[in-house]
This record gives sequence, structure tokens and C-alpha cells, in this order.
Amino acid sequence: MNEYFNIETVKIIIASASLLALLVIVYFIYRYIFQFFKRRELKKSGKITGFILELFKIPALWMIYWVFLKIFTEIFLSKFAFYSYLLHINSLLLIFSITWIALQFTKAGAYYLQNKLDIQAADNLHARKSFTQIKVFNGIANSIIVLVAIAISLLTFEQARTIGVSLLTSAGIIGIIVGFAAQKSIGMMLAGIQIAITQPIRYDDVVVVEGEWGKIEEITLTYVVVKVWDERRLILPVTWFLEKPFQNWTRSNAQITGTIFIYVDYSFNVESIREVLPGMLKNNQDWDSRFWNVQVTKVTEQYKEIRVLLTSSDASKNWDLRAKIREDLIDFININYPDTFAKIRIKEKSEI
Repeated sequence: MNEYFNIETVKIIIASASLLALLVIVYFIYRYIFQFFKRRELKKSGKITGFILELFKIPALWMIYWVFLKIFTEIFLSKFAFYSYLLHINSLLLIFSITWIALQFTKAGAYYLQNKLDIQAADNLHARKSFTQIKVFNGIANSIIVLVAIAISLLTFEQARTIGVSLLTSAGIIGIIVGFAAQKSIGMMLAGIQIAITQPIRYDDVVVVEGEWGKIEEITLTYVVVKVWDERRLILPVTWFLEKPFQNWTRSNAQITGTIFIYVDYSFNVESIREVLPGMLKNNQDWDSRFWNVQVTKVTEQYKEIRVLLTSSDASKNWDLRAKIREDLIDFININYPDTFAKIRIKEKSEI
């Protein structure tokens, strides 16, 4: 018996060493073949094919290793008492591998579709709409794949199947408990799906939330990241955009009209601004040549308010345009009409 055990042990050790050597050889062969195809495809198709190849580089190698491990288990370990446990582990590894590959497929599909969109175009409304849907639905697909994989993995355990039957018999009570416990999480996921369909916000939209001006940087099933103008990030739950009012400056298009307010004395000639403003705008690349206007929109006992309207192709350019024109107008008034800025008049009471 001991002799038999020793012989079998030696056989397993030799087989294990051979398997390790084989896996190392397979690795180098696989690496060479992968690099060959990657270089060839990059010359033909560009970066998209290269990215997709990189996605499946490790999962494909893992599947090859799994096949060798499965064959090794069937040939050399089938006589041992722990063989049934090895079969269970193999099943879990197979589920893990298929899940991994499925996630990579969704990522590759999303990347391929995103690269067909030109987010940097001047009129990128359709591209931003499609990009938002791709990101959200990719998250939904990944969540479903992971949940299904976890469910199938649990079903491979006899204890889990027994618990599952017990849960089904008391599904009403368990459903109520789970519903209350997961109410917010499920609500946020449904809100993410609703945002993807109705799209009150899209990727790269210019918004004003919580008094902060910024751009939508990321949209997921549960939260939204807003990149504020000073590089800060606001992290908001997706339900926030469905329950609270906010400003979306690029809802239908990126074009925007900005305002400049200047407060001057009653003696200031407003027509002078109408004469010099076209010259200030003529060589400014941030103005889109659509529209400008100068009006007095408010008067008080101390000053009059001049509103200047300027248009740009997007909010960032309009911000720079308003800042530049505001500086030029202040300099113009300061040089040509230095005494006409808003002031408080104090009159001394004459002696009787």
C-alpha cells in the first residue's frame, strides 16, 4: 500500500512539474503569437483593435490555462477523495472565466461605439447623447452579468440551493424585508436608467448645481461627477438630478448668450459703447458673430445699469469673452470718460 502510495505520489509530482513547465512554455508561445497579431492588426486597423486585443489578452490566456488544469485533474486526480471538491473548484473557475470574458466583451463594445463619436466637435449634441447612453447601459450590462454569475456560483453549493428553496417558501416576507433594505440602492439604479433614457443631463453638459458652475464628467448608475471650473469634483447621487432643479446650459445645444453689467453715472453716453463694441468683438475668436446688444436695464438714484449681451459657441468661450470685453469696456470708460463711473454724491448743506 505504501509502495503504491509512493508510486502514485511520485507520478503526481512528476505530472505537476510537467504541467508547470507546460504552462510556462504555453505562456511564452502565447505571448509571441499575441505580439505578432497585435503588431499586424495595429498596422491595419489602428488603436481600436489594439485596445480590444489588450482587453482579451489575459482572459484568453486564463481560459487556456483552465483547459490544461481541467485535463490534468481528470487524468491524474480523479482517483482521490478530494476529486469532487476539485470539480467544484473547476466549475467556479469556469464561471469566473466566462464572466470575465463577458465583461470584457461589453467593455470592448462600449469602446468601439464610443470611438465612432466625435465628442470634440463643435456641435456634439448627438455624440454626447449617444455617449451618455453607452456609458449607462454598459454599467447596466456589467451589473446584470455580475449578478447572474454570483447567482450561478451560489447554485453550485448544495447549502445555497437549500436556502434558496427556503427563501422561496417565504418569498413574501423576505421580499418586503429586502425591498425596504435595498430601497435607496434600487431607486438610484432605476434613476440611472431613467437618466439614460430621458437625458436631463448628458456627458460634457455645462450645468449649475448647488451654486457651482461645471461640466458633467461621469455618469454611472448610482452617481454623477460634476467637474467644477476650479478642478474640484462634485459627487451627486443620480436621484438629485431628478428631484431638484438645476441649470443645464447645453440641454439642446452648446450655444449660449452671456451678460456683462456695468454701472455708470447718468452723465455717461451709452451710445459710445455701441460704437466701440463691434471693434472689440471683431478680432475675438470667442465671439461666434451671432449677436450682441447694449441696453440700459436698470436705473437707481445713484447709477444706471448697462447690460451687454454677447454670444459664443459654448459656455467656456463665453466666459473668456465676457471677461475680456468687460476689461476692455472698463479701460475704455476709464480713459475716455473717467468721471462717469457710478458714484455717491454728497452735497454739503449751505450755511444760512
